[in-house]
Formats: sequence, structure tokens, C-alpha cells
Amino acid sequence: MGLIEQAAKRLEELKRAGIEVPLADSARAGEPARAEVRGGAGSDRTAPSPNDAQGLFRSAAEPAEAGAEAPARRSKLVEIDLQRLAAAGYVTPTAPRSRLADEMRVIKRPLISNAQGKSAAPVDAANLIMVTSALPGEGKTFMAINLAISMAMELDTTVLRVDADVARPAIPERLGLPPGKGLLDLLTRKDIDVADVLLRTNIERLSVLPAGTPHSRATELLASEAMTRLVEEMASRYPERILVFDAPPLISSTESRVLATHMGQIVLVVEADRTPQASVKQALATLEQCPVVMTVLNKTERSGSGSYYGYYGAYG
Repeated sequence: MGLIEQAAKRLEELKRAGIEVPLADSARAGEPARAEVRGGAGSDRTAPSPNDAQGLFRSAAEPAEAGAEAPARRSKLVEIDLQRLAAAGYVTPTAPRSRLADEMRVIKRPLISNAQGKSAAPVDAANLIMVTSALPGEGKTFMAINLAISMAMELDTTVLRVDADVARPAIPERLGLPPGKGLLDLLTRKDIDVADVLLRTNIERLSVLPAGTPHSRATELLASEAMTRLVEEMASRYPERILVFDAPPLISSTESRVLATHMGQIVLVVEADRTPQASVKQALATLEQCPVVMTVLNKTERSGSGSYYGYYGAYG
């Protein structure tokens, strides 16, 4: 029996039940017919239109069919002040070409190549990139934001920038975004979905995941099976997505060492003329298991020809 025949049969049943179905006026006006249900306290309501194939054959009191998909969740859209960001020394899609933008292109190119499987040797989990440093104040957050924005300016990648520095979250202050739920809430609450805390931005291909509500056992949460599942879900949801994690310094915290076990690529930011060589070696020793580790010399006065080094601002 076709849809029209089913609708006609159902309307006939409604008539026999004493429900008025004013078809004539609505038909002349080209509007869908609606049936008013009368009789009994609380029974005044409008019946589904015959054009609503789902509503026609299920009353309002009946539950949705088993297995029916829930409405897709939509992440919140936030506005980043690009002029403010550019004034603070960051790369933005609307800013003119600059030395910083060119140096970020040099830094991101091998990372993107690995993430897209175009490198000479395949790299596991190459779309998971962690930006960290040996010590606080070397510029790793500044680098993570610039790297994420620069990657988002590519034509065939999308970027999720994750604030994994859960003890000192930087996203609200640096990007001018309101504080809210984020990574740690996803690890502690089963009623929250990634889409509930993900922030879409006015930079078209860039989304942000804040650190979320502080937790006394943050290190254990980052080392948990829940974290492993979450990272896998975020990394595989979209094949062209690259995740950039802004992680705490390696020597002064334990979170980054745990987080590094999930990563395919790591960018270690080193401050020129300040970070002791011993600290750099100690930090690199904690990353021995990661397939790809790139070091970036930060806050130099001038960049050498063909190097990855440059001045990226005095930011932590």
C-alpha cells in the first residue's frame, strides 16, 4: 500500500473516531490538511498533517520508533577577534603576508605531509600533534595557536586545537573565548558529547576544544582508557582532521608525558639563549617513544636561511 493510500485510510479512521478533518478549505488554499482532536480534558491538539509521513502514523503519546536517530548535535559557534589576535602577533587568515606566516608554513609542511600519509615512511597517528616545551615560558602555547591557525588555512585540512594544558588553560585568555566545559568534562561525565563542548570558530576550518573544568586527578584522567577512546574518536571522526594539542611543559609536569603516548608527532619548543641544554636533553628523553619529534628554536633575533627557527613572540 502506497503512502497516499495509507494516508487516506488513516484519515477515514480518524473520521469514524469522531475527529473532524477539514480538508476542503485547506485543499483550496494549497495548505496541508490538519485534523483537530476534540473531546475530553486536555485532548485539544492538532493532529499531524497527512504530508508528515512519520507523524501521521504515530500519535503524540506514542514513543519514537526503536532505533530512530536522535537529532544531530551541533557545536557552538564562537567569534574570535581576528584584529585583536593579529595585534598580539598571531597569524590570521586576513593578515598580510609576514615573516611569521612564512616560517609557520615551513614548520607545518612536514607535519601535514606526515598526517596525510605522504611521507616516505608511514607514521602512526600522524594527525595527532602535540606542542610542548621543556620548561614554562618558552612559547609553546603561542606556537600551538599559530600552528593550528596556519594549518586551518590549508584547503584540504580541518584542525581541532585542543587545550590539554589543563592546569593552566590558555584558550579563554589568548583567543578571547568564554570559559566552559571541555576536555576534562568529556573524561568525567557520560552525559556530555564532543559536540556539546566543541567550539566552532569564525576561522572556517578551525575548531577548539577547551581544557574544561579543573580536576584534581587530571594526570590520571589523561592516562585513562577514556582518554584513549576519546582521542581515537576525535582523530577518526573526520579523515582530513588534524588535532593540535597544547600540552604542559615536560619537565615541570607529568601530564605531557602521559599525553605523548597517544601522539604521532611532537613539536618541542625551545627558547633561544635561555633553555639549558641539559633541560632539552631531558625533555627529549621523555619523548623517545614518539615516532616524530621536531624541535623549534623560539625567540631568536634572526632566522638562519632555510632553518625552522624564528622569532615567535615572548609568550608561554
